Amino acid sequence: MQFAQMPMFYMLWVVLGFVIFLFWTFTRKRKIMQRFAARDLIPEIAATFHQRNSILKNVFLAVVLLFSTLALARPQWGFEWQEVKRKGLDILVVIDTSKSMLTEDVKPNRLERTKLAVKDLVKKLKGDRIALVAFSGSAFLVCPLTVDYNGFLLALEDLSTNTIPRGGTNLSSALKEAIKGYDTTTPSQYKAVIMMTDGEDWEGNPLAVAKEASSKGIKIFTIGIGTKEGDLIRVPNEQGQLEFLKDDQGNFVKSRLNENLLQEIAQATGGVYVRASGLQFGLDIIYDEHLSKMERRDIESKMEKKYHEKFQIPLGIALVILLFETWITTRKKM
Repeated sequence: MQFAQMPMFYMLWVVLGFVIFLFWTFTRKRKIMQRFAARDLIPEIAATFHQRNSILKNVFLAVVLLFSTLALARPQWGFEWQEVKRKGLDILVVIDTSKSMLTEDVKPNRLERTKLAVKDLVKKLKGDRIALVAFSGSAFLVCPLTVDYNGFLLALEDLSTNTIPRGGTNLSSALKEAIKGYDTTTPSQYKAVIMMTDGEDWEGNPLAVAKEASSKGIKIFTIGIGTKEGDLIRVPNEQGQLEFLKDDQGNFVKSRLNENLLQEIAQATGGVYVRASGLQFGLDIIYDEHLSKMERRDIESKMEKKYHEKFQIPLGIALVILLFETWITTRKKM
């Protein structure tokens, strides 16, 4: 035998508390009665009160709580083998880790806000495989396609602007790495790329790579992070203190959102572009309105034990005892 909801046994503390409360109430009433009258006169004063039945009713209530707790813990014994099929998409998350992602026009900054949004996305996944690509001047597959969401989240948490040694922003390299991250045997209708960046591209031809992805049936969804007005970039110096980033000429670097490029990349593949804001990042829109409606394939089929639920037994016992408790009266028949 096993229990499917072991945490429900913490309710036993409630049962214990209830028993202690009943005992305290009983002794308190008896002390009050002894103050009111002598002990040998109490049976005559309360001649119609059945004290033993009163105690029995309280015991029954405690037992009802005990068996109700057992029912909530869902006892199970006996099982049968059942085939379980897991369906899902292959979602490849591409995150910009260039220094411009430290801009604070999105709080706390663009990169940290992106990581928080991806964590919320993972909570919605049920069987989908997910992978992670980080990019700046080059791209790297940080986590391959997996259903180990905890492992994916660990890789996500480690992302920083130091993940990719080469500086800059290369969307082409990121998209190429994303395409390479897919299993060639997986049909294209089950593939989706989500790219999160401020869209500042300094090298390569991302539109050409997007068209290549489109020819393979891969949809690319883009999320623009930041504001059109942009903001200065604060980076840690050698002493760990934050200071504004400057270019080779000593001018302050200001990062702005490049929406046009991201819109073109998404349109070229049949995906959509969403601009992230403080309240609505956009990942939930992409998943709820697009990814959740895409066709899913059988990724895995395996046999699992399905245990037989037996919570009905302690629940039935609790109900029978409760009926007995209501039937018992504390009034003596004269």
